[in-house]
Amino acid sequence: MDQDSHCTAERELLEAVSRITTSSTTSPSDEEENQPKAEISCQMRKENPEKDDTQDSSATVSPNSSMTTKELQEYWRNEKRQCKQIKLVFEIPSTRIVEHHLSKYVMYKIIILQTGSFDSNKSVIERRYSDFEKLHRNLLEEFSEEMEDVTFPKKTLTGNFTEEIINERKLAFKDYLRLLYSMKYIRRSKKFIDFLTRPELQEAYGCLRGGQYTKALEILLEVIGLQEKLTRGNPVAIVPTLCAIVVCHKDLENPASAFEYGEKALSRLCVHSSHRYYIPLLETMITLAYELGKDFLSLQEKLEEWKTKKDPIRIFTLKELAVREYVR
Repeated sequence: MDQDSHCTAERELLEAVSRITTSSTTSPSDEEENQPKAEISCQMRKENPEKDDTQDSSATVSPNSSMTTKELQEYWRNEKRQCKQIKLVFEIPSTRIVEHHLSKYVMYKIIILQTGSFDSNKSVIERRYSDFEKLHRNLLEEFSEEMEDVTFPKKTLTGNFTEEIINERKLAFKDYLRLLYSMKYIRRSKKFIDFLTRPELQEAYGCLRGGQYTKALEILLEVIGLQEKLTRGNPVAIVPTLCAIVVCHKDLENPASAFEYGEKALSRLCVHSSHRYYIPLLETMITLAYELGKDFLSLQEKLEEWKTKKDPIRIFTLKELAVREYVR
């Protein structure tokens, strides 16, 4: 990219940041100003409040001089997207009672929507009381001060399956998720994100390991949208899921779709060449590009450049890496 274009991209980014920081209508930061003391204590407690943002966002690295024009453009687009605050709302419209062998429990249907515009990619998950209870225990361990004023619906010895109790818990869990999400350090925590995504990802990777690529792909495509919303400040976090989608498409003989998702993953790693997925992804993309009749020489050059800089080490294939994710 020439100097003028580079400067233009940087100027657009700065303007985007300026617009967002002056806006006060839709971003979660407005809520944070009026947070209960749990959130205030969280912010007071941190020695360096900027550290959280630094850890969560890997996109603050300066663009690499060896990046192509297309990669630089994608890099700056991602940078601008990370500046835009996303606010999620949680709805629990329905429940169902599950009877399995000797156990009986209620599954709560959770719909997660993005506010500010029509969200055609709403996420739908199901969790039971014990899942919420485990999340609460985990958060208390890590965020004792922040969770100080957060109440959790208690278990009852009887009446857990009455319509009255179930409806009360629907409302309580909705408010509970809303409050957790309103607290910056909690909504960015691995424990909170895992609660919303891990069961589905575990199922998807289990299907992938079992060769059920169609089923795995279906689940992965459902969860990737929610992951993107939850990890907005850390685009690298969804690289494993994107690569798993590449593996599924490739094994289902959909090279064009595999290449499309591979490009998305590669754009998130363009300044992270030391990432464990970088080289396996590059090798896969070279194979796909050759198969599709696309330019693979630039990808090959990146691979050779990396090899000259790094000591020879064992590199797993993309599929080998994918099947190792979420192994219990």
